Amino acid sequence: MSARPLTVRWLGRMTFTEALVFQEKLVAEKWTDRSLGDELLLLEHEPVYTIGRTSDQASLRGAQHLPHPLFPINRGGQATYHGPGQLVGYPIIDLRRCGQDLHRYLRWLEDLLVETLAAVGIAATTRAGLTGVWVENRKIASIGVGVRHWITMHGFALNVGGDLSPFDQIVPCGIANVVMTSIEKETGRESSVEKIASLVEKIALRRIADLRNVEAFAAANA
Repeated sequence: MSARPLTVRWLGRMTFTEALVFQEKLVAEKWTDRSLGDELLLLEHEPVYTIGRTSDQASLRGAQHLPHPLFPINRGGQATYHGPGQLVGYPIIDLRRCGQDLHRYLRWLEDLLVETLAAVGIAATTRAGLTGVWVENRKIASIGVGVRHWITMHGFALNVGGDLSPFDQIVPCGIANVVMTSIEKETGRESSVEKIASLVEKIALRRIADLRNVEAFAAANA
C-alpha cells in the first residue's frame, strides 16, 4: 500500500470518453501493480447519458429522442445523465484491501455523500433498496459502480447546480416519477462544482481508513 492511502485529483470538465479511457488505464495499472495507491477522480462532464449492464432499456424511453450522446457502460444500474453543474466522482479503489465487499463499498459511497451534504446544510439520507442519496423524496445523488478484478471504477454523480431538465428525457435510474434535485435547489444559494469537490476530497481522505477497517465499518453500520 502506498504511504498516502488515497490520491484525489480534480480534473475539471472533460468528455465522458476521456474520463473512461483514463479510468481504464488506472484500473489496468493497479491490476498489474498492487502496490499502487487508490485514486479518486473528481470532475465535471460534458452532457452525456449512460446506462449500465442491463437487457432492460426501458429507462431510456427509446433513446432516439435523447439530446446528448448515449454510452452503454460496465456499471450496474439504469440510465442517468451527466452534465455541467454535476460533480462526478470515480474512485479507483482496490477492494482486495477492503474485505472484497461490494455492498459495503456502496454504503461507504453513500455515507461520503451524506456527510458532504450535511456540511453544506442539507439533511440527506439513503433509502432502503434504492442505491443513491435523497433529500426527503427528491434524489440528489446517483451511484453506479463497476468492478474489474476487485478494482472499482465509475462511481457517483452529485447534482450541485445547473440544468436538471435533461433528466426529464429518461427515467432516472429506472425510478418512475422520481424528482431530481441539486444543492443549489435545496439551499437557494449558488455553489460551484469545484468547491464541492474540495469538500468531498477532505471527507474522502478522512473516511478511506473506515473503508479499509472492515471490523470497524461493520460495527458502525450494524
